[in-house]
Amino acid sequence: MLKTRIITAIVLLAVLLPILFFLPAVYVGAFFLVAIFAGAWEWGRLLSPEAPRAAWLYAAFCLAIIFVLLGLQNVAWQFSLLLLAVIFWFFIAPFILAKGMNLSLQKLRPFYVVLGLILLPATWFAIVFLRELGLVFLLSTMALVWVADIGAYFVGKGFGKRKLAVQISPGKSVEGALGGLVLCYAYALACIFFLPFESTIFGAWAIRFGWVPMLLMVTLLTAFSILGDLFESQLKRLVGVKDSSQLLPGHGGVLDRVDALIPTMPIAAILAGLV
Repeated sequence: MLKTRIITAIVLLAVLLPILFFLPAVYVGAFFLVAIFAGAWEWGRLLSPEAPRAAWLYAAFCLAIIFVLLGLQNVAWQFSLLLLAVIFWFFIAPFILAKGMNLSLQKLRPFYVVLGLILLPATWFAIVFLRELGLVFLLSTMALVWVADIGAYFVGKGFGKRKLAVQISPGKSVEGALGGLVLCYAYALACIFFLPFESTIFGAWAIRFGWVPMLLMVTLLTAFSILGDLFESQLKRLVGVKDSSQLLPGHGGVLDRVDALIPTMPIAAILAGLV
């Protein structure tokens, strides 16, 4: 299993790194467009496992939304999509998670169908916007999610006692989440001290608003990275599957790898727009 995970990671890095560092920004958008298509296909499969063709149609419709918004060349529409996604994560997702497993997927299926067509395209537009601010800006923002995950894993494994969401994800602990947050603070400060201020969202916020608002912003992004992870875990448990798919051998599906980015990227894009 570990060997498979390593091989898959090496292959992905062999594709992604040249795109990031040697090709124009449009190729970055194309790479993540493929990832969003795969994620939409998985989302469709989760909602209608008995209808495999529906998943392909769902993924195609998700791409169609992106292409239509691009074709309109109206930033206001793209911003509206980002805003819809952010509103969901702030005001609706916490209440859904609070229900634990006391939800009926059958009743909520139409809601989840529409939801995916908002969240996934919004994530793509957020990534493209952050890339326009600079490659380091995008990667440093995405890395915050990975830092939070790493910190939560090791601190939770060593010190975790209180369950964060026992029904949804029994392996996650309050101590792990706090450990991830502390590591994210350290990471954000390292970015500020070792990278040009304007090249990361952390430095930009520290200059524009001050240190305390910057740390609050890091807290917000870290919290929603955890929320995104829990939200996908809840959906998978409602469906009764462990992984969103087996597209990435040893890692599960694309959604399993990007679940924490789905809320974090749109929120980060809105926050970056403030500076």
